[in-house]
Amino acid sequence: MPGVSKALVRSLPIGAELRDGGVHFRVWAPRARLVEVVFESGGDAPLELDAGGYHSGFVPGIGPGAAYRFRLDGRGPYPDPASRFQPEGPHGPSRVVDPSAFSWSDRGWKGPAAEGQVIYELHVGTFTPEGSWEAASRDLPRLRDLGITIVEVMPVADFPGRFGWGYDGVNLFAPTRLYGSPDDFRRFVDRAHALGLGVILDVVYNHFGPDGNYLSQFSEGYFTDRYACEWGTAINFDGPDAGPVREFFISNAEHWILEYHLDGLRFDATQAMQDRSDEHLLAALQRRVREAAGARSLYLIAENDHQQAELVRPPAEGGSGLNAVWNDDFHHSARVALTGKREGYFADFYGKPQELVSAVRWGFLFQGQRHSVLRKPRGSAALDLPGPAFVNFLENHDQVANSGHGRRLSSLSPAGLHRALSALLLLAPGTPLLFQGQEYSSSKPFLYFADHQPPLGALVAAGRKKFLAQFPSLAGPEMQARLPDPTDPETFRASILDPSERERHPEALRLHRDLLALRRGDPVFRSQRSDRLFGAVLSPDAFALRFLDPDAGDRLLLINLGVDLTLAHQPEPLLAPPRGGSWTLRWTSEDPVYGGSGGRMPFQEESLELQARSAVLLHPWRKQPG
Repeated sequence: MPGVSKALVRSLPIGAELRDGGVHFRVWAPRARLVEVVFESGGDAPLELDAGGYHSGFVPGIGPGAAYRFRLDGRGPYPDPASRFQPEGPHGPSRVVDPSAFSWSDRGWKGPAAEGQVIYELHVGTFTPEGSWEAASRDLPRLRDLGITIVEVMPVADFPGRFGWGYDGVNLFAPTRLYGSPDDFRRFVDRAHALGLGVILDVVYNHFGPDGNYLSQFSEGYFTDRYACEWGTAINFDGPDAGPVREFFISNAEHWILEYHLDGLRFDATQAMQDRSDEHLLAALQRRVREAAGARSLYLIAENDHQQAELVRPPAEGGSGLNAVWNDDFHHSARVALTGKREGYFADFYGKPQELVSAVRWGFLFQGQRHSVLRKPRGSAALDLPGPAFVNFLENHDQVANSGHGRRLSSLSPAGLHRALSALLLLAPGTPLLFQGQEYSSSKPFLYFADHQPPLGALVAAGRKKFLAQFPSLAGPEMQARLPDPTDPETFRASILDPSERERHPEALRLHRDLLALRRGDPVFRSQRSDRLFGAVLSPDAFALRFLDPDAGDRLLLINLGVDLTLAHQPEPLLAPPRGGSWTLRWTSEDPVYGGSGGRMPFQEESLELQARSAVLLHPWRKQPG
């Protein structure tokens, strides 16, 4: 095997990068004296020691598709921590990939704006029966026509086994071989851009999966015992040797933006990214990826159980500079309203009108008050944040699966109530998110599945049962015995969507399509001005939302969570008719085209009459002169 040299400019500081006539390798292994590239085709090549514990070198005569690993002082060989592809899985050899070989057609794509987005979360392996990038790309026109603007893909960093959610990824630079090749992923993104859709990727920077992670062989500095992490060993973002660790994750984020043209990232469980550095890793990440994107705009989201508003504040104000954060409080209140169940982490919510009014107006419901389940304050002040900063949802991967049997809200709640709260989700100022199949009331469950072998598989299944036992309805021995086994292939297969349900559930599909068209076409809803939204509780089960707009005119959304309601007295100014006119019926969730019983104008001659479990939208009407 030919020797190596180091004098090359790289696009990223680690990994295998093609250059004229060969490949340049670079890896961080500070405790190794000798690092060698070992090729599956035979032969090896030593790398030279760089500053900071890196080893690098150019190997001529090597091209795309070459399979290799690293040998460290005779140990191993191990896959490349920055491998771009693992065709045999995390335990197999790494593959040299040429990202520049893909022919992109999105030269004019400018990226998504911070406002006006509608997100669709999907899991590539269950989104279509084929479970591939190619099959998923064929469904993109339908999502565009539905009114989706951004597709959020659940994690794809490679992990062991035949199926999984992706949150146990171990090869962060390598899209899993389960859904296709790296170029198949690029083709998916390119097709989305051609349709006007953005694509963001869910990334997990708070832990690694328990199987297939070889990072500690290269350096123990990747991990720390200074912090606790509920999913494994905490990652070292701020201790000794943290510099190369931070650079590893920043490079990973940059690589998704540069090599896959992704429009942003969704950072999983950011409360577990524990970092006391002067610049938190999230702030550094957003700064570096925006620099990498250049003139193209990016859309960056955080999931954060602690509800830290600082994540979406500008760096100049001490924030991380992200665009939006998931709003679990909206979901929890809406779910209690839909199901009536207040167990487990839903115990602090009542699903009543004031909660829902506050959630769409102010975002987080908990902004520093004591949380009885956590037994400590939760959240931080967020009253000044704009509506688009909060991602609201009725379903997502976690919340569907946490029902135990993965049942959808459309099957757990009355149909009329589900339609009414779908209207609230899609017309409120927040950024709405739909989970795959929600738009047509899919009857398919979404269960937790992970293909781990014994004894790890048994431990994962037991841990899942223990987690769900926080819900008393799932804690008894009979229910625990009936919980699906995450490692059973049938659990995965049961979660695959059935496309034929779109034709069998046309009412639900039309409801979502019409509401998204209304959101997109109406200037009042399109503006997402939460500062112009005012709410009033009309009864223990009903509330009004008035969207003020001096130019287009006000909008009045009335929602009744309970039985038929007649209000003979209306001492509430938000119900007053618009100046110089009156209200006219614009939309109702009880329209028969949605499966309703027929809607009607709520304002009668002597009373306000709200149909049970319904939403009705009113527009201003002015009598024309003459």
